[in-house]
Amino acid sequence: MATVDVPDVSMRTPPAPATPLGGALRLLDYWLIAYKRTWKGSVITSFVTPFLYILAMGVLLGGFVTSDPSRLDGATSYLAYVAPGMVATQAMTTVFGEVTYPVMGMVKWQKIYFSMHATPLGVKDIIVAHLAFVMFRVLTTCAVFIAILAPFGVFESVWGTLVAVLVQLLLGLAFATPIYAFACGLEDESSFSLIFRLGMIPLTLFSGTFFPISNLGSVMEAIAKVTPLWQGVDLTRMLVLGRVDGSWAVAHVAYLAVLAALGWWWAVRRLDRRLVQ
Repeated sequence: MATVDVPDVSMRTPPAPATPLGGALRLLDYWLIAYKRTWKGSVITSFVTPFLYILAMGVLLGGFVTSDPSRLDGATSYLAYVAPGMVATQAMTTVFGEVTYPVMGMVKWQKIYFSMHATPLGVKDIIVAHLAFVMFRVLTTCAVFIAILAPFGVFESVWGTLVAVLVQLLLGLAFATPIYAFACGLEDESSFSLIFRLGMIPLTLFSGTFFPISNLGSVMEAIAKVTPLWQGVDLTRMLVLGRVDGSWAVAHVAYLAVLAALGWWWAVRRLDRRLVQ
């Protein structure tokens, strides 16, 4: 009786990655190609808009604002006060744009996550790769923002400014993981209007970006202090102005790190449930 050789399928199927980082590296080419094809669409929002914000809010409006530096957290001018706040806000708005509709598209409309999950890649691999791309976007947009601000002489500490760039990554991750978790489990996009209108816009206006939160009153000030954007704005401002308060800095970092970790845990659970349902 003749025998038939059965090909060894295990030799053709790549083994599952040992760690999420290894799986994320396998998706590097996907995200590079995706960004190569779409980067032109982000030029205005990522690079031109920040410059216009600086001119409008910092230079033109700031020319009419005169105040004691003690009332501006040590900033010598209104431009120096709003500059770090606008950098932190840019990190937040970049994250909102990258982990709302794009995540839903990859889950619901394009089904890209399902095709990724059909390979040896796991849920954590997919999330790490996507969030790494988001952090790349945050890094590039905030670095350009800071480079545009540098000639205006608003940064008092060179080393503090360099560390502030890294702070934007932590701030971005603190927003990215919970918003990612929220987005990947939605059935439709109607809820996004709520988090933009009731989340992003109020945070931008009332988290110390454009004026000290002490002007809000005691109750609203206390609420503002527990928001992640204020944590990032205050930490960024103290770094670039060279007025670092060690205890507050540690508290800010711990707050943002815990929020990012909780968001990661939620994101893994939500996406895993969505892909296997």
